[in-house]
Amino acid sequence: MGRIAIIGGSGIYDMEGLEDARWQTIETPWGDPSDKILTGRLGQTEMAFLPRHGRGHVHSPTTVPYRANIDALKRLGVTDVISISACGSFRDEMAPGDFVLVDQFIDRTFAREKSFFGTGCVAHVSVAHPVCDRLRKAAKTAAAEAEIGLHDGGTYLCMEGPQFSTMAESRLYRDVWNCDVIGMTNMPEAKLAREAELCYASIAMITDYDSWHPGHGSVDITDIIATLKGNAEKARALVRALAAALEGGHPDCPHGCDRALDHAIMTRPEERDPDVVARLDAVAGRLLGL
Repeated sequence: MGRIAIIGGSGIYDMEGLEDARWQTIETPWGDPSDKILTGRLGQTEMAFLPRHGRGHVHSPTTVPYRANIDALKRLGVTDVISISACGSFRDEMAPGDFVLVDQFIDRTFAREKSFFGTGCVAHVSVAHPVCDRLRKAAKTAAAEAEIGLHDGGTYLCMEGPQFSTMAESRLYRDVWNCDVIGMTNMPEAKLAREAELCYASIAMITDYDSWHPGHGSVDITDIIATLKGNAEKARALVRALAAALEGGHPDCPHGCDRALDHAIMTRPEERDPDVVARLDAVAGRLLGL
């Protein structure tokens, strides 16, 4: 059957029609997730909602427990993950209030744990195409159903934060690297979802023009919050439409997201650290016989 997870801000979880709703505490070998996870059902679709920064916004982009979050969702039976996050824009046509369906990432983070694997059990997964095309198409269909304007495709520059970009950085990312949006949270989240063999898609909610735009000056957090509040109802409508679009269950992923580890684990079985392997029971149990 599968379950759809939404990772994002608290305004997304006030969902009319969410049945059997309850907050669940999930323990993981990677520590506590950002918060309890709200589970329920929209129509025929099993849903899970995870506040990325925790309710009350207690985690910075750097301290979000990304590994615990993805592991906890996997333990809940999640098969498809939709990220909804605030982003800045590098394009005039991607204006504050618009949504962008991301299809590529550039990872500029440097202070985060980026893999479930390491010494004792080494693995290398492909993230050449980090977003599941099946989920992207479902999100595009859902946006059309909800009459939400959506830019189809865009490269997301993930910076470390918590500060916003300097003007020089903003111009580099826009003019030289040809990025479309900038945020602080989708990496290593997307990489970890791939390691956990979860389908992943990212929807950027544009809140500002970063600092490159001559007519908008520097990023102002008060303006961002105001735009976010305006986007909340659109995001909820998108989630409701996504639940309907995906209610048929979770088929085998035609793009191989659910088989990403098939040829990724490099360490020979007799050389694997039992303690490391034990922590991988949810993420890689299919391959490790757990």
